[in-house]
Amino acid sequence: MTENLWSQDPSSLIAQLQKTIETLENQVVDLETKVAFQDDTIEQLNEALSNQQLTMDQLSFKVDHMMDKMKSIEPSNIAKPEEETPPPHY
Repeated sequence: MTENLWSQDPSSLIAQLQKTIETLENQVVDLETKVAFQDDTIEQLNEALSNQQLTMDQLSFKVDHMMDKMKSIEPSNIAKPEEETPPPHY
C-alpha cells in the first residue's frame, strides 16, 4: 500500500491529503458544536434541578410547619364523624 501511495502523482496525493484534512476539520467543527450544545443543555438542566430542589425545600418546610400546627391544635368539641349518631331515616 505504501508503494502505491508513492507511485501516485504528487498533485493527486496533495489533493487527497487536503480532502482528508478538510473532512477532519469538518468533523472537529461538528464535534465542537455538539459539545457546545451539550454544555448549554447541562447548564439548563442544572438550573432547573436547582430550582426544583429549592421548591422542594420550601414545600417540605411548609409541610413541617403545618404538621406542627396540626399537632398543637386543641381537640374540638365537635364529634368525629364515626362518633356521630346516624340521622333518622324517613
